[in-house]
Amino acid sequence: MFENLSGKLDRAFKTLKGQGSITEINVATTVKEIRRALIDADVNYKVAKDVTDKIKEEALGRDVLISVSPGQLLIKIVNEELTQMMGGQKVDMTLQGDPAVVLISGLQGSGKTTFSGKLARMLKSQGRQVLLTACDIYRPAAIDQLKVLGEQIGVEVYAEPENKNAEEIANNAIKHAKATGKKIVIVDTAGRLAVDEQMMQEIEGLKKALNPSETLFVVDSMTGQDAVNTAKTFNERLDFDGVVLTKLDGDTRGGAALSIRTVVDKPIKFISTGEKMEAIDVFHPDRMANRILGMGDVVSLVEKAQQNFDEEEAKKLNKKIRQNKFDFDDFLSQLDQIKKMGNLKDLMGMIPGMGKALKGLDIDDDSFKPIEAIIRSMTKEERANPELMNGSRRKRIADGSGTSIQEVNNLMKQFGDMRKMMKMMNKVGGKRAMQSLAQMGGRR
Repeated sequence: MFENLSGKLDRAFKTLKGQGSITEINVATTVKEIRRALIDADVNYKVAKDVTDKIKEEALGRDVLISVSPGQLLIKIVNEELTQMMGGQKVDMTLQGDPAVVLISGLQGSGKTTFSGKLARMLKSQGRQVLLTACDIYRPAAIDQLKVLGEQIGVEVYAEPENKNAEEIANNAIKHAKATGKKIVIVDTAGRLAVDEQMMQEIEGLKKALNPSETLFVVDSMTGQDAVNTAKTFNERLDFDGVVLTKLDGDTRGGAALSIRTVVDKPIKFISTGEKMEAIDVFHPDRMANRILGMGDVVSLVEKAQQNFDEEEAKKLNKKIRQNKFDFDDFLSQLDQIKKMGNLKDLMGMIPGMGKALKGLDIDDDSFKPIEAIIRSMTKEERANPELMNGSRRKRIADGSGTSIQEVNNLMKQFGDMRKMMKMMNKVGGKRAMQSLAQMGGRR
């Protein structure tokens, strides 16, 4: 996400490196590069021009402190302007009513149904009673897809497969929610094109009948400026409350995320970065600006860890680390926990400074498959006591896992280093652990 933009902005700031002061000439050159980087990232031209004009105005209007270089000052200014361009601060959902109704709208293929499941899971994890409602009466597999997702996350799905009246289904779902004590009803609707007048009238009618406390518009960020233009058209008809950007993990340009707030004048409320039900984040403009500029996002990383790591298990693990008894079973368990947190490369990018180090590296969950295969080929005794691993055992494990003896040896060495590092973790925090995991996943 934003990999190309981050790299180009970094190159733009290098123009000021070594400069003793900010001048109109060196700022103009840098700002020109920043504008080009934003436009290349598919940011709306007017938005890119406005924001770079503000950056130039701010830069020339500020005095450079002795302890701050011109490059550092410009990065701070760009950070502030990017944050404002994306909304300034996060905007929470409004959940009022008994039950509160959340209406999900968007184009065909934008990821509405998957997002509905993710949102339901997130709300359920907050202790809320949620009902998913299948109101896509046109796509044959939509109801089945929502039911599968509901079963996966443990949330009830209300559906009437034979009913072809979306408004009637939604109203019946609300009655069912009241009868069963559900406090939030998420209504998944059919995808529609803005040019399809009949379909647009249907979603307008749904909103009028349901009077939802929150109407969200889901857009596929990979469609770039088309996403922004579509959101603008839909907003004129629906007056939605917020935007959801999906598939950000597949869009290295990210222009939609940077433009949509300014063009549509509606906040981005959620972003989604994968198919996993856990891959959903509340949108924080300031944190996203930090990540674009390579400053990381430790707060979001910690929040993800808190959501996915069991507190009792963490205490047990800390005890084992202190006693130097961290073994391969513990390591497998930690890999599973980390994979639940979302896209691995995206997670690593949240660590300050790691974004540049990871550029060009192919790091995903599959990167750990050889490691998992090696560990699962060990006996229970070998997992608990890595010291037992002699030459014959390593050969047997390599044959059993479909890897080479060299890969087994590398894992043993890296695990030894990991064990030492884990012993220090209580003092220095989890950053080195994440870096070590990134290195292990990248070596194959």
